[in-house]
Amino acid sequence: MVDLPKKKVGIVACSGEELPEGTITRLAGLKVLEQLRPHETVTICLPLFLAGGEGDRAFARFYPTIAIDGCEKRCAARGTERYSGKPAASIIVDQLMREAGMDEPGGLRELDEAGMQGVELVAERTAALVDELLDKKWSRSEGDFIDETGKDQVSEESLPESLANSGPVTASCACGSGIPVQKISVNGTEMTMIALPLIFEKFHQAGKPPKSETMDELLETVKIYNPIPENLTEALPQALLREYQEFCNRKDISS
Repeated sequence: MVDLPKKKVGIVACSGEELPEGTITRLAGLKVLEQLRPHETVTICLPLFLAGGEGDRAFARFYPTIAIDGCEKRCAARGTERYSGKPAASIIVDQLMREAGMDEPGGLRELDEAGMQGVELVAERTAALVDELLDKKWSRSEGDFIDETGKDQVSEESLPESLANSGPVTASCACGSGIPVQKISVNGTEMTMIALPLIFEKFHQAGKPPKSETMDELLETVKIYNPIPENLTEALPQALLREYQEFCNRKDISS
């Protein structure tokens, strides 16, 4: 298997400024990222995500995410589901505050006391969800939970440990999560393949030639990390082999 980052949870907040609840999502998300669970979470920038940020979208397809929305419009949750996959968990601020019997928040950029209490409530709830998600088995290939009795196709034990805390913590971003992606053309359709550069590197280091005998193993490895549309199943192996051949050619030239 390829070496990929340690499992973390992505936090995507709507951050809408037209409602106090939007400001609550942003501040609560930052509190989780910087104070409560800094080594277990990364931030997903919603505007960049919606605009096509490959790093953010790759992370949200590959690891569980928590969507924090201010209201029932659920912009963060719906945007995540549309471009990557359904969030593993979702929080709606106004709903959560009503259930807790809290006063309606006031203020936009400057929250009132009720708003700041909402920040604490949402941050604590998000942190609890992070703990819950990290304790569950997550299938990278399916982008969903798997049975406790099942086995994910990638061993967590083979992944590198998170770095030790060596200074002030700042929120890390999913676009710098270390999950490489590569776009390839399959029958005229552009596909973004997660972890493909690392897979090619591993195969090249193992001395596997870009020939037909390598194709089946290459395809099976790629399928661990990427869902494959049925209409591209037949054409994908040759496209992967072509890309791997080009990768090997570049490596041989540079060596």
